[in-house]
Amino acid sequence: MSPKRGDDVPPPPVAGEWRLRFGTSEAAKGWSELCAEAPGNARRCFESLRADPLSTRDPDRQHRLRGRLAARVFGGVELPQREYEVTAGGRVRYLVDEPARTVRFVYASPRHPKDTDG
Repeated sequence: MSPKRGDDVPPPPVAGEWRLRFGTSEAAKGWSELCAEAPGNARRCFESLRADPLSTRDPDRQHRLRGRLAARVFGGVELPQREYEVTAGGRVRYLVDEPARTVRFVYASPRHPKDTDG
């Protein structure tokens, strides 16, 4: 999704930080909603993923998905899919492209994704 007039300007990654990009238009829209509803938590998510999207320090909040959700093809390449719990219901799902040091948001919403509902 290309930036347009009125969009926020994201800070560039510096000193070993990861680049965060939207992988889908829906994720871009959902991220805006999530930021409006929980700006502090969304900022912590942003900073955590920018610093270490593969962190295992808090597995309840940030973890790799399992089963059929463990990976997703993006740009013809299968990448591991992870999730960050921003709020009780709000989630960000992202793909980690280690060689490019890029994180791609593929789902973001203040609502829990339905594909994990039992």
